Amino acid sequence: MSQERPASEPPTARDSHQQTVDRATAWYALEFGSRAEFDDPQRQWRRLFAEALGTFFLVLAAAGAAVVDAKSNGAIGRSAAVTAPGLMVMAIILFMGAVSGAHLNPAVTLAFAARRDFPWRRVPGYVLLQLVGATLACLFLWAALGKVGELGATEPGTGIHSWQAMLMELVLTAGLVSVILGTASSAQNVGAFSAIAVGGYIVLAGLWSSPISGASMNPARSFGPDLANGDFANYWIYLVGPIVGAMTAVAIAYVLRGRGGDLGGVKAARGAE
Repeated sequence: MSQERPASEPPTARDSHQQTVDRATAWYALEFGSRAEFDDPQRQWRRLFAEALGTFFLVLAAAGAAVVDAKSNGAIGRSAAVTAPGLMVMAIILFMGAVSGAHLNPAVTLAFAARRDFPWRRVPGYVLLQLVGATLACLFLWAALGKVGELGATEPGTGIHSWQAMLMELVLTAGLVSVILGTASSAQNVGAFSAIAVGGYIVLAGLWSSPISGASMNPARSFGPDLANGDFANYWIYLVGPIVGAMTAVAIAYVLRGRGGDLGGVKAARGAE
């Protein structure tokens, strides 16, 4: 007969692992009914729809701030314009993060995949729907308010060289994705509070650096306005910078916490198999 361990005796590694599994099972049951229902590939359309919808609202706020500012003769202002997308991301993570992971950004999707928290086979679908959502947001702004404010296009600031803007996007994205990966890890999984960290970082980055590059940190956010405007002259800045920055964040995460694939990261990415 097995003997029960005294209450004062600390739990073993096996007990801790079982508690983690139990919590994960309860979490899946709470959000989706069961783990099997979450992993059902027939429900992939929900994740894709969530990514398109979430990116639509993100770009609606990010690009829309510039459009409304131009339409209202400067009634918005830079501080409000950079705060709006951060607050929007915070809200989106809280209301639909459990469905798709609320990546809203191809750089984030690639980073989660590189960390082994998200399956590579889902990456193309996520990225495509993020680009679609961003484009639809800009087309909506154009239809509703007219083609003003360059539809919120991100461009290097006055007197800023392309390489300077690219380096700024690289560093800013490395910081953003580091926050995302860090708050998603089992070591520092802070649950819903991760939305505050991510949204707060976006606001902070925009407040001090938006005059340099626009503080996009997101290839989809920059893709929507450029496609609507038919001008991709500077898009390479907002493709190369964020992607290299995201991979830099993956390397930083490896140094800080080792290989990915832990339960916290997988839950945050919503790519569990």
